[in-house]
Amino acid sequence: MRKKVDFLVVGTGIAGLSFALKVAEYGTVCIVTKREAEESATRYAQGGIAAVMYTPDTYEKHIRDTMIAGDDLSDPEIVKITITESTDRVKELIDWGVSFDKNMSGKYDLAKEGGHSEFRVLHHKDQTGAEIEGIMLQRVKEHKNIEIIENHFAVDLITQHHLGETFEKTAQDIECYGAYVLNKANHQIITILSKVTMVATGGSGNVYATTTNPPVATGDGIAMVKRAKGEIDKMEFIQFHPTSLYNPAEKPSFLITEALRGSGAILKTKQGKEFMQKYDQRLSLAPRDIVARAIDNELKISGDDYVCLDARHLTMDVILNHFPAIYAKCLSIGIDMTKMMIPVVPAAHYTCGGIKVDAFARSTIKNCFASGECASTGLHGANRLASNSLLESLVFSHRASLIAIKEHKRIDYNDSIPDWDAKGTVFNEEMILITQSIKELQGIMTNYVGIVRSNLRLKRAFDRLQILEQETEELYEKSVLTEKICELRNMIYVASLIIVMARNRKESRGLHHSIDYPKTYDAIRSHENDNEL
Repeated sequence: MRKKVDFLVVGTGIAGLSFALKVAEYGTVCIVTKREAEESATRYAQGGIAAVMYTPDTYEKHIRDTMIAGDDLSDPEIVKITITESTDRVKELIDWGVSFDKNMSGKYDLAKEGGHSEFRVLHHKDQTGAEIEGIMLQRVKEHKNIEIIENHFAVDLITQHHLGETFEKTAQDIECYGAYVLNKANHQIITILSKVTMVATGGSGNVYATTTNPPVATGDGIAMVKRAKGEIDKMEFIQFHPTSLYNPAEKPSFLITEALRGSGAILKTKQGKEFMQKYDQRLSLAPRDIVARAIDNELKISGDDYVCLDARHLTMDVILNHFPAIYAKCLSIGIDMTKMMIPVVPAAHYTCGGIKVDAFARSTIKNCFASGECASTGLHGANRLASNSLLESLVFSHRASLIAIKEHKRIDYNDSIPDWDAKGTVFNEEMILITQSIKELQGIMTNYVGIVRSNLRLKRAFDRLQILEQETEELYEKSVLTEKICELRNMIYVASLIIVMARNRKESRGLHHSIDYPKTYDAIRSHENDNEL
């Protein structure tokens, strides 16, 4: 089966949906998603979206907070672009119908999260992502030029090498002609030809054993672009959210939003002792990399399985009006957060690196854009500032649409692209080969490439992963394609990138903290306090 569209979008989070809505006025759009359309990381975003709305906040303050959180590795020009365009993009979201909480005066009830110097996070209780996803999906489904194909898996980008060409070209010479897409129901591969392709596949948290990411976050877009010889950047910076609910039997881990700490909840040991004063003057509202490392250190010292978040002093009015989902979730496992401390642990949460793109979300492959968590725009640097991610998606999908709308008119379809060749493949009847490899991969990454790393751990991870990669490629080549074998292959690609880039970074920086390159908390405090407002 073959299909032609003007714009192909892979992913149904805020990045993919906002891009689709903007380009749909100028051509046909096909959105591919490997599960149901509403299943994306956007849906699970609790805290909100950061933007400058009122005084005393300013663009300059938000820019400075972003640079500090990114350990000065963020691209200053990209940070400036993102922050100065924040207000317009959020207003556009509101115009689409997204409802953000307001206070008694009628103004938006802005929250303050770790690393922010002002109240600037718009939210819809503690279910901001679900509100955004629902409204945008409704808009997309109503648009006559947009088709959503659910339960289809994008296997590979189509480039020149599918024409049988063997050439020595740089990534800038490679062109994208669309994608090969797996129909999960019948295992058939569809050839979708497009003039412009937007990769918006989200993050890769599931390469770790404990993650707040939904099961769909397996790094598919990053792996596809890497196989197509596109440039990938800063994969060593994996953000661990400091506070996921400690409930080992549950996957994904339930996120306890940073906004709860912004409202006054305090991190404590199981014994009820505060500890953040030992690590940072901002206490429980320090940037996520510092808080996650502090918790990791406390757990290693105490031998405990978790620390606690104490919200017992918050009023019931604050809890029910701002954190109803968290309150209900805690109650469901026997924790009344008005009377008991919430057990929390860090969990893999956000991929700060990804597909390298420019200021208009163009990847190094022609006619291929990337936006959202799978992209490396330069905004986050070595650590993402809380609630900048939804904003980044809106800004760069908008900027991508400006270029895509202009350029698609001069791009022709490549009709010489062959259909997928599945000759000689057979159904893999031993699922244990895949499921066990996934467990091994997640164990390697969790134990050796986690919050704190070392050269020895990284080497061991690299050596172990090479064996898994070889075994998986052999299985992939002879198997009829399924979602699981494709996800495993992609996760191994992504894990490899994380390890290699971590080994190449000979310093401790932001989320990449190595015991071989010590960077003391005192040094961090000194640097960051110099920049506090």
